[in-house]
Amino acid sequence: MTNKGFATAINCMDGRVQIPVIEWLKKQYGVDYVDMITEPGPERLLAEDKDQRSTESIRKRLEISVTRHNSNLVAIVGHQDCAGNPADKETQLKQISSAIRVVESWNFKVQIIGLWVGQRKVKYSVNSGGLQTSLRGSYHLKWAVEDLNL
Repeated sequence: MTNKGFATAINCMDGRVQIPVIEWLKKQYGVDYVDMITEPGPERLLAEDKDQRSTESIRKRLEISVTRHNSNLVAIVGHQDCAGNPADKETQLKQISSAIRVVESWNFKVQIIGLWVGQRKVKYSVNSGGLQTSLRGSYHLKWAVEDLNL
């Protein structure tokens, strides 16, 4: 298999955040593929470090991504309206920071970043030419990725 450049996302299982994270990582880091390690509320799971079975499962899956796909970037992702971790954004940001330290302790030689995904309002209007971004018109919610620079 030819290595085209992989990143890994430790992300929520929520389908609303999968594509925005994949697209953001591909655009920002120039990778071709993103391995997804999904759990409900993974930032809380890793930060609290209470569920050793789940934490070890994440570690083993990350090891496969790093050693077999040569992934050199890991994103730990939290998001708005998470069913698995219904904490507010501020709490999730602290959990992401703690989760980064946990993953760093596994000593993979990778860059680890924190991301938070939330909805933002985008104005749009529809005319005969189709959907247009506009200063006038209705609001549409779009999932957007935020790099936490942690």
